[in-house]
Amino acid sequence: MSRIGKKPVVVPAGVTVNVEGQTVSVKGPKGELQTCLVSLVSVKLEDNQVVVAPRNKTKASRSAWGMCRTLIANLMVGVTDGFSKTLHINGVGYRAAVQGKGLKLNLGYSHDVVYDIPEGITVVTPKPTEIIVSGIDKQQVGQVAAEIREWRKPEPYKGKGIKYADEYIFRKEGKKK
Repeated sequence: MSRIGKKPVVVPAGVTVNVEGQTVSVKGPKGELQTCLVSLVSVKLEDNQVVVAPRNKTKASRSAWGMCRTLIANLMVGVTDGFSKTLHINGVGYRAAVQGKGLKLNLGYSHDVVYDIPEGITVVTPKPTEIIVSGIDKQQVGQVAAEIREWRKPEPYKGKGIKYADEYIFRKEGKKK
């Protein structure tokens, strides 16, 4: 039994929700998002709450129940507050700067890496060693942050590379004589 799926998703003030079949559309102050849910669950809009329920008693439908409720809750948070991820850059000479619609990264390669920022995502560099990725779609924000981190993952000996702000890098001891 899903404990997350049992809770209805409350629609915040200033947000409109439209449920048509398996498609849930949410419109709020920051923008509009929609998601198409699997056919194993049923979705209903009841008195300012979105209720998700499994269609049958199979394990697959009970597994999808909590996931679909969380996807709808993420839509609500996205159109009201938005999501953001912070990345830190460690390393001598490693830095980042936003130039136009691209993120220019100096990561110790013989050339600068230019990452094209996709539509709907905002990238800010308050310091040369800090990158803040923000947007209304949680999946897209996480994907962009992961793609930026992929250019130079943190290594365990000196900790050089791009890491998430809340990530802990397990440090290894170097070679001994």
